Amino acid sequence: MNAHAPTRFDPKRVPHLLGPFAPVTEEVDVAELRVIGELPTALDGTYVRNGPNPRFTPIGSYLYPLDGDGMLHALRMSDGRAQYHNRFVRTPALIAEEKAGRALWGGLESLVTPGVDEVGPELAGTFKDLPDINVVRHAGRMLALAESSCPYRFDTDLATLGREDFDGKLSAGITAHPKVDPVTGEMVVFCYALEAPFLTWSVIGPDGAVRRGPTPVAGVDEPVMIHDMALTSRYVVLVLAPAFIDLAAAMSGGSFLAWRPERGTRVALVPRDGGSPIWSLDDAFWMWHSVNAYDDGPGPQAPVVLDYVEWNRLTVGQTAPGGDGPATANLVRARIDPAVGRMTRTVLDDARAEFPRIDDRHIGRRHRRTALAAGTGRPDLLSGEYDALRWFDVETGTGQLWDAGDLAVGEPVFAPEPGSGESAEDRGYWMTFATDRTDGTSWFLVFPAEDPASGPVARVALPVRVPLGLHGAWLPTEET
Repeated sequence: MNAHAPTRFDPKRVPHLLGPFAPVTEEVDVAELRVIGELPTALDGTYVRNGPNPRFTPIGSYLYPLDGDGMLHALRMSDGRAQYHNRFVRTPALIAEEKAGRALWGGLESLVTPGVDEVGPELAGTFKDLPDINVVRHAGRMLALAESSCPYRFDTDLATLGREDFDGKLSAGITAHPKVDPVTGEMVVFCYALEAPFLTWSVIGPDGAVRRGPTPVAGVDEPVMIHDMALTSRYVVLVLAPAFIDLAAAMSGGSFLAWRPERGTRVALVPRDGGSPIWSLDDAFWMWHSVNAYDDGPGPQAPVVLDYVEWNRLTVGQTAPGGDGPATANLVRARIDPAVGRMTRTVLDDARAEFPRIDDRHIGRRHRRTALAAGTGRPDLLSGEYDALRWFDVETGTGQLWDAGDLAVGEPVFAPEPGSGESAEDRGYWMTFATDRTDGTSWFLVFPAEDPASGPVARVALPVRVPLGLHGAWLPTEET
């Protein structure tokens, strides 16, 4: 094991391994679930959500939301009925740990890796794959996504099919938040790295073939962490907050992420036709997740609008390495002038919220509604824990809130009503998993898009607790 591993790590004292975050190890299949209310018969498909779920008690360290094995949770719906199953994303490292019956790799902050005698020469000294963040379906592939690493393919039964490097053309991996252009069918991705080139972007065609291989983003000369991106019809939008990867500090027992607010936050508009990036610089802020972006008008000089959740500094785990005082988050709109590289930022909604989603049919184009997991102000919530859902209308500047009470809710995902036009953002349903803090039971909630604050039209009782996790996707049956 690495000599720099912390010696006093106690997983029983890590909040993100307890309560509604606590991992589960049982894999189950239940064909008929109890439904309170009526599950809309228009919903014919599967909601799949990913999230960090350590298979064995972590060693060395545990950093939410980046550490942990991936576990996929699937809620299948048809004819007003529902079934559930879950499976681990079985990477080679996880398979080795299951053979050993214990954790062999430590968390990202500890750099604990197994030796040859424990895992053999191919895995010894390597870092563990962590496809535990998101899921996407594109060109017939269903992928469990990691943080700038290769994703893993899985099938409709959630069985792991193997590591996906796109025929060797994207062997360094892709982002956990690719964007699929609903007009062209292209999936645009980025990847950051510890060595040059430190940031690249690529394009995967609607047929699954790589159309543009890893293309360096000019102007990035050191490793920086970037979690999400946005897309317009003309640009790849990349937000480079001053969260720098410091491997030397990590090797000596310090943090592998350094927050340097004096450097400010840079935003790159990377032309999708391969042109040079247009940069803008502003005061430091951190972005975990974008809402959407679009070109606000025709022509090459049209401004770019970017909606996102803005944090005043980097937040990981239960601490915020950016300084003292509370970490704040708001729904913000940035307007970027590509002619002069100037960015202005305006707060749209000051409610505490994260995990923003829109109707994915509007990715890269003008949208109206944003759904988010939100907080009502109760002081006992951990980072990544929310007790409400919020819907914000950018046209009216107003928001709606559904108070979940004792339920801890996750990211809301939109399922359009079959046959509805792209402009019909209120014809469909929002869905999410939720866990009751009082008894640990979990539910699947379905909200009507035309009046989501009225509460769920269906509550599906889940057979096991679903830990609070990260991102999911609605996969209509007709597209499988």
